[in-house]
Amino acid sequence: MRISSRTMRAGFTIASLGIGCATIGVAQAGAQTSSATAGKLAYIRSQDIFAQAPGRTDAESQFNAFVQTARAEEKTMGDSINAMLSDYGKAEATLAADAKASRQQAIRDKQAQFQQRQQQLEQQVQQKQSELVGPILERINKIINDLRAENGYAMVFDAQASGGSVVAADKNLDITDQVTARLRTMAPGAPVSSTKPAAKPTVGPTAGPSGVGHPKSPSQ
Repeated sequence: MRISSRTMRAGFTIASLGIGCATIGVAQAGAQTSSATAGKLAYIRSQDIFAQAPGRTDAESQFNAFVQTARAEEKTMGDSINAMLSDYGKAEATLAADAKASRQQAIRDKQAQFQQRQQQLEQQVQQKQSELVGPILERINKIINDLRAENGYAMVFDAQASGGSVVAADKNLDITDQVTARLRTMAPGAPVSSTKPAAKPTVGPTAGPSGVGHPKSPSQ
């Protein structure tokens, strides 16, 4: 019987993590909005936002390299146990009872070490993903909450949440492009407190109407 190296199941995605603050609780929103705007809603497409987030590509590259290293170590351990099992199978018929018992125990000990190390590697992979994804999600969450407060939204839903139940919605309620536009103005390592784009100094009267228009949809 051979021992096969398990494949790391971690993937660099927010499908299972979600954007933690994308959905604002009614109680929290009610304390910050007036009764006139308590029913104002919006939604985002979290996967589309995350895909365009500054720093995501570099973080994904680091994560994939980390996973490949873990897989290589796991494979080396698995191959070592398989070799022990193969050698034992070839020599078993010629071994004395005490020699058999000794080698069987050695194999069991090796298997126990292997399983323990597998668990450690899986935990390290999950921790690495959290370390890389966490800062990106934190910036996205801050932007979403800033837009919610600025526009008086009672709730912001995630239309791409895993297990979500949004089947149809007015596209005018989609603030994904606004989140993405603001996210693009931030450097990957920018502090979370700096999610609002810096105001441009005004030099003399402007010819056009004042105010900020809706950001254009990002190119696909």
